[in-house]
Amino acid sequence: MSRKQRDPESRQKDSGSYCWNWKKCSAVASPALAIAFACSLVYLLVLIFARKPSCLLHSSRSSSFSSSIASSTSSSLPKPTTFSFVDVETRPIEDEDDDDSSDPAGKMASLGNIVFGIAATARLWDRRKSYVKLWWRPNEMRGFVWLDEAIQNYSSGALPPSRISGSTAGFRYTHRGGRRAAIRISRIVSETFRVGLPDVHWFVMGDDDTIFVPDNLVKVLAKYDHRKFYYIGASSESHHQNLMFSYGMAYGGGGFAISYALASALEQRHDECLERYPFLYGSDDRIHACMSELGVPLTKELGFHQLDVHGDVSGLLSAHPIAPFISMHHLDVIHPIFPGVGQAAALRHLSKAVDIDPAGIFQQSICYDRQRSWSISVSFGYMVKVIRGGLKAPRDLETPTRTFMSWNRRFDEDGYSFTSLPPPKSPCDVPLVFHMKEVAYASRDGMSVSNYTQTRTKKHGGDCPSKSAEELRWIQVLKERTKDSWFVAPRRQCCQIMSVASHSMRLLVRDCRDGELIL
Repeated sequence: MSRKQRDPESRQKDSGSYCWNWKKCSAVASPALAIAFACSLVYLLVLIFARKPSCLLHSSRSSSFSSSIASSTSSSLPKPTTFSFVDVETRPIEDEDDDDSSDPAGKMASLGNIVFGIAATARLWDRRKSYVKLWWRPNEMRGFVWLDEAIQNYSSGALPPSRISGSTAGFRYTHRGGRRAAIRISRIVSETFRVGLPDVHWFVMGDDDTIFVPDNLVKVLAKYDHRKFYYIGASSESHHQNLMFSYGMAYGGGGFAISYALASALEQRHDECLERYPFLYGSDDRIHACMSELGVPLTKELGFHQLDVHGDVSGLLSAHPIAPFISMHHLDVIHPIFPGVGQAAALRHLSKAVDIDPAGIFQQSICYDRQRSWSISVSFGYMVKVIRGGLKAPRDLETPTRTFMSWNRRFDEDGYSFTSLPPPKSPCDVPLVFHMKEVAYASRDGMSVSNYTQTRTKKHGGDCPSKSAEELRWIQVLKERTKDSWFVAPRRQCCQIMSVASHSMRLLVRDCRDGELIL
């Protein structure tokens, strides 16, 4: 019966529902309700599992619309050719490289795990090889001197073996103020890697006018895992140089270290990376550019010293940061670090203290003689300074004094990447300087004794306080050997005055006691 044929009385029996006979209506509606319920259930499952319900796509119109969307999407977007979505098993994240939890670096580095790449030129090698001889240990160390051309009668007895760098004629170099040698030097990392020496953890680069302290280098690198990507070095001392190049760049003259894992990745793409940067100036900024492409930042260690300064560096070295001294560059630019001798002889003299306490070399300790108003700064293996005219705060004594010029040959107070102080203006504030004369072991437990003699004997005259300081002729320093734990948690050693005589003074440098202050 159609809706129009139903009588009004039957409509009145309807209590708001069209089908008032529920038994008949349920029989008719059951299939439809079942379908609706099933579809709703599927839809709920879709909301949970993010899948599209098939019941929503049963009509041909819906199927055609979905197909058109899919085809238009696929035609406007490129299809992935490398990656595909696959079902993966969910599991906890683990560090697969850490197979030995007791040794986070996998295997502690030793000197034999380091390979050096030394950049040199045939023209300057005869003069600079004496610097390399000072720190190279033929039977303990591995590495190569990379030359631009062969040298006749090259003797490798006390020196690393030499190799000739590959040709760089196919590389572009467009910087107007630089030299093409930068390309050759930047490739030393990859060329050293391709030699294929076994059991290598680190590649260390440096120049032929750079000296290293190998023992300190080993202990610094031992803090890092060579299986990870590490690019370790330091910025320049010149603020202007860092602005011109980058504060995030390791300066190659001061030396830098690259882990084996990073060297392997660099070697694969090094040459093509160099092709993208023909406009750069030097070798180290080319390495930095390639490090940036690999996404590896510079890990800074303050013991690498580019020494982009000129002249007398005593004000810088005598206030060395609390960090192991690793390297020093530009030996032909700075004055000899000890007076009265050439640079090679001065460094040979320094090596006597390096052999006894390498971690302690140049490390500063501070003493005070309150009775005489003396402030005393001890730089082990190098110099002792006695400053009169009142007690100076430790933060002032640990700040370098500008005895040197900037890289632009100016006494520029703003030209450095570190805080510095001007030289004293008053003659009475000029420190009395004592340079190391001799050093030796004082006991079997590593205690050393070093003597320092005054080298600036000019009388200042006037009414300077504590004129008795000018009568000092030598200072003796007893020092405890620097412990290995200092490399992990460095702290300045404390200094104690043992005795003062008319012409001499004895000091003790030791680890600070609990609760002890420098002042």
